[in-house]
Amino acid sequence: MEQIISLLFSGQLRPGDRLPPEMQLMEQLDVSRPVIREALSSLETLEVITRKPRGGTFVNEKVGSSPFRAMLAISINNLPAVIEARMTLELGLVTIAAEKITDSELAELAETIENIRKNDEDYGMYDKQFHRIIAYSAKNPIVEGMIESLLMAHEKTDSLIKVREPELTIQYHTEIYEALKKRDPIEAFQKMYNHLSYVRDKILSDHNKS
Repeated sequence: MEQIISLLFSGQLRPGDRLPPEMQLMEQLDVSRPVIREALSSLETLEVITRKPRGGTFVNEKVGSSPFRAMLAISINNLPAVIEARMTLELGLVTIAAEKITDSELAELAETIENIRKNDEDYGMYDKQFHRIIAYSAKNPIVEGMIESLLMAHEKTDSLIKVREPELTIQYHTEIYEALKKRDPIEAFQKMYNHLSYVRDKILSDHNKS
């Protein structure tokens, strides 16, 4: 596995490339067929490669999210860790988003805020959409594999909120939106931190009471 990944790092293999046949890999890497097959199986599980029946084995264009999903699944009941993981990713993404977000993506963000206002009793879908737009607006293929796991963490934390506060959510989201509209990464970081730290304190407080 490490040898195949090193071929990617060295540029000898690139995203979209077809891997050499098993026999050639065995000779090139000096390992047996079972070792090659086990390595390829592991790389497929990690979404580094895709094996197509009768079509060959190809390096994926984007990193997969399986490693992050696996870690999330193992730690899903460690609530502080899940929340901190979400904060770590979102705070980094929002600062990059401030530099890269497009006018059309800003318009989509504004629409989610308006939809929360219209659906104040059940707005979880629009809340998640708001965070999804920001994450993908960072346009970073390396972290895109983490985003779906991030959104799974979002769902987990969202499901634990007992009392909805739409006006407060609208306020936090609007402040983040305004910072992004100004293309100000420092303010965007601060506003997202204010939002997520409030969510963290609220969820952990409710969790400790139950």
